[in-house]
Amino acid sequence: MSNDRTLGGAILVGSIAGIVIYFWLLFMSPWAWLTIQVSAFAAVGMVLLIIAWIGYTLATTPPPMPLEDFDFDLDDDSKTEEEDKTEQ
Repeated sequence: MSNDRTLGGAILVGSIAGIVIYFWLLFMSPWAWLTIQVSAFAAVGMVLLIIAWIGYTLATTPPPMPLEDFDFDLDDDSKTEEEDKTEQ
């Protein structure tokens, strides 16, 4: 339990430090334009990477078996249970 609290506190402090550093880079440093460019590149790159992953998954996953070819009578246990109930 205390380990979870320590991890949560570290994540909280790290996030706040990241916000402060990003604010400084955008508004107070001479590298503001570079920070905007890197941020935009990272954001667009992540979106395109997710789209590429979706495309790869669609391209490499085999199509599902059509329902008309699927045999719904594979479960013979249910028939025997119904027959046992009617016999009693």
